[in-house]
Amino acid sequence: MRRNTLGRSAVGITELSFGAAAIGNLFSEVAPERAAEAVEAAWDEGVRYFDTAPHYGLGLSERRLGEALRGRPRDAYTVSTKVGRVLEPLPGAGNATVEGLDEGFAVPVTHRRRWDFSADGIRRSVEDSLGRLGLDRIDVAYLHDPDDHAEQVFREGYPALEKLRAEGVVGAIGAGMNQTAMLTRFLRDTDVDAVLCAGRYTLLDGGALDELLPEAQARGRSVVVGGVFNSGLLADPRPGATYDYAAAPMSLLDRALHMQTVAERHGVPLRAAALQYPLAHPAVAGVLVGTRSAHEVRDAAAMMRAPVPDALWDELRAEGLLREPATTNGERP
Repeated sequence: MRRNTLGRSAVGITELSFGAAAIGNLFSEVAPERAAEAVEAAWDEGVRYFDTAPHYGLGLSERRLGEALRGRPRDAYTVSTKVGRVLEPLPGAGNATVEGLDEGFAVPVTHRRRWDFSADGIRRSVEDSLGRLGLDRIDVAYLHDPDDHAEQVFREGYPALEKLRAEGVVGAIGAGMNQTAMLTRFLRDTDVDAVLCAGRYTLLDGGALDELLPEAQARGRSVVVGGVFNSGLLADPRPGATYDYAAAPMSLLDRALHMQTVAERHGVPLRAAALQYPLAHPAVAGVLVGTRSAHEVRDAAAMMRAPVPDALWDELRAEGLLREPATTNGERP
């Protein structure tokens, strides 16, 4: 599987990466053995980039990912995690049970998440993550969802990450968000290596094309694209499908169904087109796909390998369904 480096760093990632939120019990429980099998399948498929965060299952995702990677050559894979939410134990929560979802995760509420983009908070978050992962360094650290904390994150949080990078505790730094405006600011005003943009560069949402991707390309930085299926609609367009974790509006459902019809005329599953589409842009280093089982991992890898003819992109453009006049390189759209 092809590898790309993040910006001007020495950190490399595979074009397909493993999003570990799901093995932190996102929306529903995942048995420990199933989580381990998912990571094993990713490794077998050549995936060497794994993304996690303390937020995912109150540290469960980090612990499971660290356990699954233990014993593998450390220089053979890349791990990213995130900073900005510090986990604090809740008194008397030792016997907590799962009742509903905790911020989307089916886990016992043994800790609370506290927003903290201070210098001390960033350093503590990294140290805690290292402990849960069982690693001596983190390859990539992203500032996680700093939307409502701009003043503190630019004053304290980002400079703290720069120091950790200089110390060699982390290899590359950046920010991960579901919006493009602040990510573009990070590219313009800081020395981040990469940004993780979720849901804003897909077949249905080209928002990242306005400023984010041109800025990254001009400055030699990288973008990792997440949410390529927009939470489900592009994986399986049908009534009741979700778009950004809510019921998809009829206009978007109709557009996705139209895209699916075009893709099928070319013998291409829509999810293959959705997965490969972002990789056409030169600033995109890889796509991150959240998977909760070995089956989902293998399907994502198969979709990444599926041939997508240029004629498909041409027809999508002709039908007014593809915003970007995507360039081609003979292998990608």
